[in-house]
Amino acid sequence: MSEVAQDWVVVARIEGAYGVKGWVRVRSFTTPADNLEKYAPWRLRLARGDREVARCEMRAHGKGYVARLEGVDDRDEAAALAGTEIVVPRAILEKPAEGQYFWSDLIGLTVRTGAGELLGQVEKMMETGANDVMVVIGDRRRLIPFVHGAVVQSVDLDTGFIQVDWEPDY
Repeated sequence: MSEVAQDWVVVARIEGAYGVKGWVRVRSFTTPADNLEKYAPWRLRLARGDREVARCEMRAHGKGYVARLEGVDDRDEAAALAGTEIVVPRAILEKPAEGQYFWSDLIGLTVRTGAGELLGQVEKMMETGANDVMVVIGDRRRLIPFVHGAVVQSVDLDTGFIQVDWEPDY
């Protein structure tokens, strides 16, 4: 596991610019979504390396949030951050309850059926409203609902496997 995966957890993503003064639109991945407001410092995961930023202001806006970040002073700088993940130190987060997981801990795990057939690795997670969905890449791309008991039979972070009740032909 990388340093970021072990010590940092993705809690939000910058969706784009908001206004002309450097504010950004932020989509929270926390539950509840307003938990995002209590986490600091933020670190932006950029292609050229991570950058720690101070959040100057933040407020709820529509289904997400808008924030003004230190050092981001105009719309062009804010727009350049679109798609950037926001990570925070794992140590400041509460440990997930039994049967709950940080999405970042599921990325890269191997998914197999109860019969032991390998389906692939979790590339990313998606929120659909009804339930979370694993995007599994193997011999083909599969979208598998992350529903404990009904689909997900077990998750073993130590061995890196998720066992699912899912037919390879689905």
